Amino acid sequence: MKRQQFKITINAARERVWDVLLGTDTYPKWTAPFAEGSSVKTDWKKGSKTLFLDGQGSGMVSEIAENIPNEFLSIRHLGEYKDGVEDLESEWAGYLENYTLNTVDGKTELRVDIDLNEDFNEYMLKTWPQALDKVKEMAEN
Repeated sequence: MKRQQFKITINAARERVWDVLLGTDTYPKWTAPFAEGSSVKTDWKKGSKTLFLDGQGSGMVSEIAENIPNEFLSIRHLGEYKDGVEDLESEWAGYLENYTLNTVDGKTELRVDIDLNEDFNEYMLKTWPQALDKVKEMAEN
């Protein structure tokens, strides 16, 4: 497992950035670089089970480890989800994905810290900046 960090400064309030990250309409747009047609099934409450799905209905089964609105979101991945089956023995089990929002000089700094499988490092280095650019674009407009 490797930890990777991504950051972007967005000229919008933390509340607006938060709404883009978790919004029903905006989530599929900013996550499209990872998988076109992506979706999420959750209520975003601490302890809630979450399914992050690609356009084919496969993805990750996770739980919301922490949710402090407009400040911090932690997602703990429990395993993979494919063909309606949860694989909780997956190597992804226990990996974290954390979103931290800070106000810096009147703007929002969004920092994403993720645990990842070494095999996906190159892919994530390419796709996370694209996804964060989408968040920035939507939050600033």
